[in-house]
Amino acid sequence: MAAAESKGIPGMRFYIADCHFGHDEVRILDGRKFSSVEEMDAVMVERWNEAVREKDEVVILGDLCMGKGAQANELLASLHGRKYLVTGNHDRYFLQDKAFQSDRLVWVKPYAEMHDNRRKVVLCHYPIICYNGQYHGDSTYMLYGHVHATADYDNIRRFQRESMEIQYQPKVRGGGLGEPRPLACNLINCFTMFSDYRPLTLDQWIANAPIPAVL
Repeated sequence: MAAAESKGIPGMRFYIADCHFGHDEVRILDGRKFSSVEEMDAVMVERWNEAVREKDEVVILGDLCMGKGAQANELLASLHGRKYLVTGNHDRYFLQDKAFQSDRLVWVKPYAEMHDNRRKVVLCHYPIICYNGQYHGDSTYMLYGHVHATADYDNIRRFQRESMEIQYQPKVRGGGLGEPRPLACNLINCFTMFSDYRPLTLDQWIANAPIPAVL
């Protein structure tokens, strides 16, 4: 939902991973269709700000940018919303720089669990194939990044498909086991290219996922 479509709605929460602002090598490796890293950065800022308002929240699932502290400060100031960072392997370049102004982020964590419209979200830069709350069906989602659109991502999707063929019997109150049901495997790769470089809400990522959630 773009900002223009959400006027009057209270602050919303968005998610995105692996923007890699300022990272020309990733632009080339990912096959991002920009003529330069400068063009890539400008378009990503524009699309972020089209989707996100200042009162919204954005959870960044790692690898925000390749710049040092000053560059990260400038970038974060240009992006709308209150921003949270789940650290990726490239974020150390600005996080360890004394020039970085940490108050530009609400918090910085390697792992987090939050709630989003009565659903639990498990947040990590790296995919967790057996995540906390997996047996709770569609009340829990695992959001991640890191693998972009690589063969590693294909392996994760293969694991998801095979897991969803497994039947298990959930425990019920008072003891005993319930009716067999498919095992939920709600891993969602929030790679920026999958959302046309825009942060998305949880509902939008669920709708965007190539493998449907278990109902």
